[in-house]
Amino acid sequence: MPQDARQILTPSQLNTLARDLLEGAFPLVWVEGELGNLSRPGSGHLYFTLKDARAQVRCALFKPKSQWLNFVPREGLRVLARGRLTLYEARGDYQLILDSLEEAGEGALRRAFEELKQKLTLEGLFETERKRPLPAFVRRLAVLTSPSGAAVRDVLSVLARRFPLVQVEVLPVPVQGEGAPAQIVAMLQRAYRSGRYDTILLARGGGSLEDLWAFNDERLVRAIAASPVPVVSAIGHETDFSLSDFVADLRAPTPSVAAELLVPSAQDLRARLRQLQRRVVTLQMHHLRRDQQRTDRAAIKLHAMRPRARLDMLHRRQNEAQRRLDAALHKQLDRLRARMRHADAVLRTMQPKRRLAVLRQQLESLRLRPRNAIARRLTHDALRLRSVARSLEAVSPLKTVARGYTILLNEDGHVVRSVNDARVGERLDARLADGHLPLRVIKPDDDT
Repeated sequence: MPQDARQILTPSQLNTLARDLLEGAFPLVWVEGELGNLSRPGSGHLYFTLKDARAQVRCALFKPKSQWLNFVPREGLRVLARGRLTLYEARGDYQLILDSLEEAGEGALRRAFEELKQKLTLEGLFETERKRPLPAFVRRLAVLTSPSGAAVRDVLSVLARRFPLVQVEVLPVPVQGEGAPAQIVAMLQRAYRSGRYDTILLARGGGSLEDLWAFNDERLVRAIAASPVPVVSAIGHETDFSLSDFVADLRAPTPSVAAELLVPSAQDLRARLRQLQRRVVTLQMHHLRRDQQRTDRAAIKLHAMRPRARLDMLHRRQNEAQRRLDAALHKQLDRLRARMRHADAVLRTMQPKRRLAVLRQQLESLRLRPRNAIARRLTHDALRLRSVARSLEAVSPLKTVARGYTILLNEDGHVVRSVNDARVGERLDARLADGHLPLRVIKPDDDT
């Protein structure tokens, strides 16, 4: 074989190929065996081997899944593991990397439980829409349970305490064991086919998943779903769930609670009856008062409709109308008399003689008024004129002239205030206190 045709692999490459083949060829697998070589280092991972009489396989459950286990792993314990097959390349050993680990016995039952639950869920047996409503008051109840168990005693005790009137029939059936599911199904079918009961109760005390397995039987689940009578399931304790609980029309946490849910409290019913009785009495009194008021109104109406009463009523109306008419006439007459008196007074004031006398007085008053007004006006104007004269006299140049001063006026009548305002030969007028003196301007050395 030529040198260049050979393919040479390293150990790591070979292990990688082997790992890829293992992981690709094997999906998730379930393995059941005994725990051995158990090791839990400080990292929190869990390492062990699963073995049987002839072989073993290495396994690893990493943190945090190793902390979620609901049991304590120990040597020799039989478990059920789920994981994927791979190769640990550092040693060349194949191993299982797990994602779940549970005890083998109950784990198998739990897996069967989940698979059957998923199957029945897909069929719609657990849908709320198909569940039947329970009657408001259960009259005849069938209890399917063990006649010697504590569950039947609890149910009967609660029913007797809360509602003794309910008719209870215990239909004995085995509640665990290999033949229990078939007998429970037969008794259930006989009960609802008889037509005697309006509700059926399945009851059992607590136990392990294996103890309660009879109520996870597919035949029983389908029989409950086919029942025309409402079925109540009370299997185990509050934390226990069975497929019968999911398919039943009502699931109760315990048999005692189921009994309390099925029947009302006699004490509550008595209180309710007393309340209803008081309400009925109140309504009756209300209706009686209403009917009495109607009767009184009818009697008054009938009394008013009698002929004599009708005539009396009309006579009273006539008298009242007559009284109002008389009052209105008197009131109208009083208004007319008042108007007459007012008109007479007005006419008296409008007589011609009296009117002429008044006009004469007014005329005499008006005749004197202009004279008085003119006299007042003249007096006022004289006073004002004297005041203005005094003011003018105080600022008059004549006052100054009277003291020996003279006012020179040029030919244009303007006051000569400076030597430069007069021309040679120009005639001036000198105003003195007692008259005018004509002047002519000459040169200083001119004799004329």
